[in-house]
Amino acid sequence: MAEAAKSGDFTSNLSRVYTVYTGGFLAFVVFLYILERSGVSNQTIGYLFVAFTIAVYAAIGIMSRTMDTSEYYVAGRKVPSFYNGMATAADWMSAASFIGMAGTLYLLGYDGLAFILGWTGGYVLVATLIAPYLRKFGCYTVPDFLAFRFGGNPARIAGIVVLMACSFTYVVAQIVGTGLIGARLLGMSFEMAVFVGLVGILVCSMLGGMRAVTWTQVAQYIVLIIAYLVPVVMLSSQKFGLPLPQLTYGQVLSELELREAALGVAVGAKHTVPFVRYDPLNFFALVFCLMVGTAALPHVLMRYFTTPSVREARSSVAWTLLFIFILYFTAPAYAAFAKLEVYQNVIGQPLSSLPGWVYSYGKIGLIQICGVNATDPAAIAAACGRIAGHPGILQLANFSIQADAIVIATPEIAGLPYVVAGLVAAGGLAAALSTADGLLLAIANALSHDVYSRMINKNAPASRKLVIARVLLILVAILAAWVASFRPADIVAMVAWAFSLAAAGLFPALVLGIWWKGTTSKGAVWGIWAGFLTTLMYLVVTRYVPWFGVEYLGMKSNVNALTGANLVDLAKLKAENAAQFYQSWVAVNHPMASRVGWFNVANISAGLFGMPVGFLVMYVVSKFTTAPDKQMQDFIDEVRRPRGKSLMGDQGSVLGH
Repeated sequence: MAEAAKSGDFTSNLSRVYTVYTGGFLAFVVFLYILERSGVSNQTIGYLFVAFTIAVYAAIGIMSRTMDTSEYYVAGRKVPSFYNGMATAADWMSAASFIGMAGTLYLLGYDGLAFILGWTGGYVLVATLIAPYLRKFGCYTVPDFLAFRFGGNPARIAGIVVLMACSFTYVVAQIVGTGLIGARLLGMSFEMAVFVGLVGILVCSMLGGMRAVTWTQVAQYIVLIIAYLVPVVMLSSQKFGLPLPQLTYGQVLSELELREAALGVAVGAKHTVPFVRYDPLNFFALVFCLMVGTAALPHVLMRYFTTPSVREARSSVAWTLLFIFILYFTAPAYAAFAKLEVYQNVIGQPLSSLPGWVYSYGKIGLIQICGVNATDPAAIAAACGRIAGHPGILQLANFSIQADAIVIATPEIAGLPYVVAGLVAAGGLAAALSTADGLLLAIANALSHDVYSRMINKNAPASRKLVIARVLLILVAILAAWVASFRPADIVAMVAWAFSLAAAGLFPALVLGIWWKGTTSKGAVWGIWAGFLTTLMYLVVTRYVPWFGVEYLGMKSNVNALTGANLVDLAKLKAENAAQFYQSWVAVNHPMASRVGWFNVANISAGLFGMPVGFLVMYVVSKFTTAPDKQMQDFIDEVRRPRGKSLMGDQGSVLGH
C-alpha cells in the first residue's frame, strides 16, 4: 500500500517533476559550454555528459524499484497517455532512428524516405487494429494473449520464439549504437564501450522493470529530442536566419543541387532523385514491411499495456505519433544540412590540413579516405599517394563516411561548439538505451512470465518471479553485448530484419486473433511458424548462402553512387563471390546494399513473403479444424468493445470465466 501511495504521489506531479528535470538538463548543457570556453578538454566534456545522463537514468531506475508484479510488468497500469506516448516514442526512436535515420537519408537521399514512411505509418495500424484491444484484454505480454486466445502453450511457445528472434536482433543493434557513441565520447575501444553501455542499460531497468523503464524513457525522450534539434536549428539559424530547419530544407536542397553539379555527381545519384538505390518494388516493399512490423513488435505493444484504460491506450498512440513526428520531420533536413556541410567544409581541403574530427571517427572505422580508415595523416597520405595523379586535395570520390556517423559527426563537421557534439552523442545514447531497455524487458518478461511462471512453476511466489526476471534480464543483456562486440552489419539493416520477422510471425496471429472469430488454435500455431520460418529462411539464404541471390540491390552498375566512378569489378564479384569486393563497395557506395532473391526483393523486406504465407496458412488450416467454442467467440466480441474493464486480472485470470 505504501508503495502504491508513493507511486500515486509521483504520477500526480509528473508535469512539475519533468519540467524541473528539463530545466536542470539545459542548465547542465550551458554549464558544460562555459567549461568548454574556459579550456576544459573535449574528452572531459564527453565524460561529464555520459556520467551525468547515466547517473540521472540510474537514479530514476533505483527510485522506481519495486517488488510488485503489476508494477514490474506493466507499471501498475497507471501511466497517463501523454507520458506513455513520450515513453513509447523514446522506446521507438532507437539508435536506428536517432543515429541511423539521417545517415541513411544522407547516403540514400529520396529512397531513404521508405524508412520514415514505414515507421510512422505503422502506428496507424497499431491504433486501429491491435493496441486498444490488447489493452482491453489486459495481458502482461504478447505471448500471454496468444496463449489464451489460441488455447495454451503451443501458441505461447511460437510467440516466444518470434519475440526472441526479432527483439534480440533489435537489441543487438541498439548496443552497437551505444558502442559507437561511447567509443567517440569516451575515447575507448568499441568493444569496451559496448559493455560500458550495457551497465547503463541495466541500471535503468533491472530493479524496477516497466515502472522504472517508463519514467526513465520519458527523461530520455527529453534528452534525445533536444539533442536532435539543437544542431540543425543552429545551422538553419546561421545560414538562413530562421531557426526552423523543416522550412529551410528546400533551400538546402537547392544548394545541394548546385554543389553536386559542380562536384560532378552522377545525375542518378543526386540527393533528390527517386528510385536509384531502391527500385519501386523494393521501396514500397520496405515501406510495407516496416509498417506491418511496427504494428507487431512486442516491445512497442507492451507499452500500451501500461495505460489506465482502453481509451487512454488509443490516446497514447496519438501522442506517440506526435512525439515521433517531431524527430522524423526533422531527419530529412538534418541529412541535407549534413551533406551540405560535408561539401562545403570537407571536400576540397588539402589532405595535410584535414580537421581533427576526421581522425577521431576514422580510428573507430567510420570514415575512410582513399580506401583506408582515416586513422592519421600518414595513413591517408600513403593511401592517396598510391592513386596515380592524385592532387593532394580531398576529392568526393575518395571520401566515405558511414551512415551511423552522420548525426554525431555533423556538429563537428559544421564547426559548432564541441558541447553540441557531446549533446548529440548524449541524445544518441539516450535513444539507444531507451530502446534497449524496452527490448531487454520484453525478452526477460517473456522468459520469466511466459516460460517460468506459466509453464514451469505456476505457483511460484511473486518475489521469486521477479528474481528470475532480473537474472534473465542480466543474462540476455550480457549475451546481446557479446554479440554486439563483433559489430555485425549496420544498425538500420539489423533493425529492418527485426521488423520483417515480427510482421511475418506475429502480425497475422494478432490481427486474426482479434478480428476473425473463426481463427483456430491449430491455424494460428501453424500460421505463426509458417510465416516466421519463411521470412527467416529468406533472410539467411539471401545473406549467407553464396549461390543464392548473387545480385545486390543497387549494384546494377559498378559505379560510385556519388560520382559515377568505377569502383568494383562486378564480373569478378559474381565469379568469385569475393566478400572483400562487396564490403569495399558497400563502405563507399551503399550502406543499405542488400542481397536479393525471389523477384529481386531485398532481404530487408523478407516479410513481404512471410506475412502472406502466415495469413494464408492460418486461414486454410482454420477452415479445416474445429472452430473456437461460443465462450471464446463471446470473449473476442468483448475484447473488441471499446469500453469496460480489462478482461484479465493482474494474476492472469479472466474475469467472469
